[in-house]
Amino acid sequence: MCRSIKTLRPPVLPEEATEDDIRAAALQYVRKVSGFRAPAAHNREVFDRAVDAIAEATAELLDGLEVRGAAAAAARRAG
Repeated sequence: MCRSIKTLRPPVLPEEATEDDIRAAALQYVRKVSGFRAPAAHNREVFDRAVDAIAEATAELLDGLEVRGAAAAAARRAG
């Protein structure tokens, strides 16, 4: 597990994850898997495509998750 990647869903993250949060997590994942902090020029395109694909898949996952008790916890915080 990459310690730099944080949980992006409630209740761990108090509000909805931003596009920047999702992209940062995707970048950390690609860095970890590839073993490169920054890719060489000849690998930049494939590296960037991987970050884009993972960010898109992460956003789709977060949009589809149903977190039990999240509505009740949000109501308690608001009221």
